[in-house]
Amino acid sequence: MNFSKKLVNWYINNRRELPWRQTSDPYKIWLSEIMLQQTRVAQGMPYYYRFVETFPTVFHLAEASQQQVLKLWQGLGYYSRARNLHETARYVAGELKGVFPENYKALLKLKGIGDYTASAISSICFNEPVAVVDGNVYRVLSRYFDIDTPINTPEGIKEFKNLAAKLLDHQDPSTYNQALMEFGALQCKPKNPLCESCPLNDGCLALQQKKVSELPVKLKKGKIKKRFFNYLVFQAEDNSTLLNQRTGSGIWNGLYEFPLIETQKQLSAAEFLSSKEVDEIVGKNSKVQLYNEKPVVHKLSHQHIYARFWLVETQELPQEAVPMEKIEDYPVPVLIQNFLNEYEPSDY
Repeated sequence: MNFSKKLVNWYINNRRELPWRQTSDPYKIWLSEIMLQQTRVAQGMPYYYRFVETFPTVFHLAEASQQQVLKLWQGLGYYSRARNLHETARYVAGELKGVFPENYKALLKLKGIGDYTASAISSICFNEPVAVVDGNVYRVLSRYFDIDTPINTPEGIKEFKNLAAKLLDHQDPSTYNQALMEFGALQCKPKNPLCESCPLNDGCLALQQKKVSELPVKLKKGKIKKRFFNYLVFQAEDNSTLLNQRTGSGIWNGLYEFPLIETQKQLSAAEFLSSKEVDEIVGKNSKVQLYNEKPVVHKLSHQHIYARFWLVETQELPQEAVPMEKIEDYPVPVLIQNFLNEYEPSDY
């Protein structure tokens, strides 16, 4: 029995019953694929259900505001995925009359859809014979064929894409692609793979060479950047506060946060409170108190944020101030949400 037939047989008997496997609707497949990029199924599942319930069709998603979409996405991370999702929904609903493209090349033209997502949608929904390559596929192929070309290099991406295309079952690419990805998720796991019960173990070169734990090879990322955030949590007599929306190409674009002062290093309370930035934002007639002496460390893939929150009691705030009880309406980073979960505004 060849590689693809063994995989498909394994899949039929071992696959998880996931909601997006009960449909061939490209809208729902697209939602699931975007959500599961860099996200575990267990974490992404509740978000998928909430999105489908709130936005049952691409037209409902297109009609929503970006703030609604980001709020529903809150906590899932990599927020550019949500912004691209919303923009593509508007394009599909408006320009394409709600009909998703039915082939790989046309899907690639949609914002937020790359090689993997276009391959997944076109093969799963339309049975187009296009190979899918994700982290699970890299792992299975690198181990089975003992390939040590780094998967995050142009050479590695090309090599694995070509190999995946050669192995593809052209008669049923939908089932085969899903089988290969599921196999990597459940059987050929990153840690503690189930090699003893693996239906492919008789031909797995990495197993024979005792190199399973060494594959796939991935070049190390650059140095993690440290950033020092100081949030000013205003509280006025009327129990209102200030929120700013993040803009630009940096992290959390479109999300809301308290007024922020970023410093090059962690300052002492005296150094921070005497700084020009604090004087300009807070003024002279406000009481400022440090909420957390020990910074909250929030780790992102390319940077670590060391955050401290400063409580600022003041008499009144500008017209754009937000009532404390309305903060829950705004999409905020997990770092801010975690603070809100434990912070109790004091009686002024």
